[in-house]
Amino acid sequence: MNKKDVIGSLGKALSVLECFSADTPRLTISEAAGLTGLDRAAARRYLISLEYFGYLESDGKFYRPTIKVLRLGVSSLSSMPLPQIVQPWLDQLSEELQQSCSVSVLDGDEIVYIARASQKRVMSVGLMPGSRLPAHCTSMGRVLLAYSDSTIVNELLSNTNLTPLTPYTLSNLDAIKAELEKVKKEGFAVVDQEVELGLRSIAIPLYSLQGNVVAALNTGIPSIIAEPEQMRKLYLPAMIKFQKGVRRFIH
Repeated sequence: MNKKDVIGSLGKALSVLECFSADTPRLTISEAAGLTGLDRAAARRYLISLEYFGYLESDGKFYRPTIKVLRLGVSSLSSMPLPQIVQPWLDQLSEELQQSCSVSVLDGDEIVYIARASQKRVMSVGLMPGSRLPAHCTSMGRVLLAYSDSTIVNELLSNTNLTPLTPYTLSNLDAIKAELEKVKKEGFAVVDQEVELGLRSIAIPLYSLQGNVVAALNTGIPSIIAEPEQMRKLYLPAMIKFQKGVRRFIH
């Protein structure tokens, strides 16, 4: 790729758009500048431009995303073959287990849900394709980190906010690395109330036909249903069947 062919201003505009999240649903010009590292004048121009093209709206002080932003994510997910491949299998697995099941991929220090079959709401926040959660304390995140290049993972975790989400969240870097080693050795991850109190989950990797880990599959349950040591027996056989069945369709 020739850097002369890259439009730098497009990247800056996208970085402004990426600043909006569940924690920052609306931003002032100064806040956007602080989050992106742009000067205030540049941040203002990008915000005004995004408003002009319909991706943001403003009340004169605060900017917030419009529904048009969803087109970018939905179109991207719709064009990806993996969500289309796994969704029918995911629906079937969810019916069999009578639990919600999801597939996600790794994006930096977060997982991004690309497919989901929901039986019941097990988290206080609603999860759907496009939802994001921290990788280091989620079962799918730990699977994806465990099967990634260790050098990249070490650098990633060293720069990740490891503030505990619950009293059970692993927040010590060495403890997390040890857990990742265990996950890679056993081939699955169980997370017990580290993301939200009352929620347990189990996850395994999904492989391509060539043997590469391309995503992770999990099921999440209320903690009253099964203890962590019971989850392997209750859910892993059906999940591994899913893993083997869908592999031949992923290239």
